[in-house]
Amino acid sequence: VIKCKAAVAWEAGKPLSLEEVEVAPPKAHEVRIKIVATAVCHTDAYTLSGADPEGCFPVILGHEGAGIVESVGKGVTKVKPGDTVIPLYIPQCGECKFCKNPKTNLCQKIRITQGKGLMPDGTSRFTCKGKQIYHFMGTSTFSEYTVVADISVAKIDAAAPLDKVCLLGCGISTGYGAAVNTAKVEPGSTCAVFGLGGVGLAVIMGCKIAGASRIIGIDLNKDKYAKAKEFGATECMSPQDFKKPIQEVLVEMTDGGVDYSFECIGNVEVMRAALEACHKGWGVSVIVGVAAAGQEISTRPFQLVTGRTWKGTAFGGWKSVDNVPKLVTDYMSKKIKVDEFVTHTLPFDKINEAFELMHTGK
Repeated sequence: VIKCKAAVAWEAGKPLSLEEVEVAPPKAHEVRIKIVATAVCHTDAYTLSGADPEGCFPVILGHEGAGIVESVGKGVTKVKPGDTVIPLYIPQCGECKFCKNPKTNLCQKIRITQGKGLMPDGTSRFTCKGKQIYHFMGTSTFSEYTVVADISVAKIDAAAPLDKVCLLGCGISTGYGAAVNTAKVEPGSTCAVFGLGGVGLAVIMGCKIAGASRIIGIDLNKDKYAKAKEFGATECMSPQDFKKPIQEVLVEMTDGGVDYSFECIGNVEVMRAALEACHKGWGVSVIVGVAAAGQEISTRPFQLVTGRTWKGTAFGGWKSVDNVPKLVTDYMSKKIKVDEFVTHTLPFDKINEAFELMHTGK
């Protein structure tokens, strides 16, 4: 058993609490990882807020991390102690019908237990003050050590800087893949990206790499525009600057609508606007943002009858074990940006400050 520091969420709506936790050794087909770096994401904040129906407390949150394998359980063959890894919230077992189908990356092998905050055998590896602490998204990166299923790790280039590539565990891969895998953006196309946070910037990067000629960034926060342009946005705008709905503005600006649009917020009204901003006959809108539980999307069926397509994506469509190492390689060879996404680097005990920076859009 390892004793280490972890940021524990004891209950919904309260700040994280830095505690000493016990991390049990890995059981069969499990891997214990020393987490070197982690990022914060709105998904962590969503569960912490209490709005997530799958949220269990007390829990160790975090799902964008990178580290070094400390030990492995029986039957683990893909990684060994000392390997550099990224934990994966969407695993890849290679055996289930989802893994065998090239159309999806949604491995379901451990989905049920993962959703309950437990390891595949139905138990937890974390305790604190005599209480069992739940896992989160199969990763729990807000701890100096964590235990994950062996199908939930990607072995990456040992030379990769972990304080950067941890972002490939969620945000960057999600946005980039939304553009290149889900939408399959084509050269010369026009794209609109709603929401210019980390995921939106990654979508912009993907659109640019795919050869889009016009990339319109949309956000209420104008402080985001300079960064969006640095990533490849050709122009940025705020819906508050127009009297008419943003979809009408975009349709006028683009001679009938955009070829591809992306919703990177999780707001069902914006999802509708993103679809309706698409060009008749061929426009494709991709939902990347996760809306709160129970919310529903709506539009008139005629929007789809007249040739628009509405799609969604999780982790950018990447089959995780196969592709995260390749994304790291693409970063190391400067094909994709990662460093530019990092705005702040804080010590672990300032994790609540990191959430504050995220909430204020900084």
